Amino acid sequence: MLSSFGKLDAFELDDEARVIAKGKLLMDIKSGMLPDHVPYQPGSFDIVVAFDVIEHVERDVESLASLGKQLAPGGRLVMTVPAMPWLWSKHDETHHHYRRYTKASLNEALMQAGLKPVRISYFNTLLFPMIASIRLLRQALNIKETADDKMPSPAVNLVLKSIFSFESNWVGRVSIPVGVSLLAVAQRA
Repeated sequence: MLSSFGKLDAFELDDEARVIAKGKLLMDIKSGMLPDHVPYQPGSFDIVVAFDVIEHVERDVESLASLGKQLAPGGRLVMTVPAMPWLWSKHDETHHHYRRYTKASLNEALMQAGLKPVRISYFNTLLFPMIASIRLLRQALNIKETADDKMPSPAVNLVLKSIFSFESNWVGRVSIPVGVSLLAVAQRA
């Protein structure tokens, strides 16, 4: 989908993941790691995207600054991260997350990285009540968590995809006050 906007470049730390991604995307994916080993020249990109990436790196502010350096003047970083630290669960641990963000903590990290936040909004809002209820109920009843990372049945997956897709019609137009995830757009200062 992103290739419809122009030429794409990508990097990935893990050798096995890079091979899988190359096979799916049919493009060269370079070896690299945030924050210190980005395989591109600073100022090379009008847009940098990091969808569910920054929560996986220990040094988030340094990584955001590194991505910001890749932007041409006026360029933008578009990113998503998991939201609501109180939603922390086994799922986050299984997927090697270091943190979940609030709107304020993501705004602060972007500014510390030398980026100017243009828009920050929660999303994945329609599923938020269900996810929050399950996580709070597990905590209240002291129910041992599982990794909860198995694919749901095709029918359940279709329902979840439909709910999530419906929200995409307004997530970029309206600032949403609550959600399981955050979307941020920041500009190189």
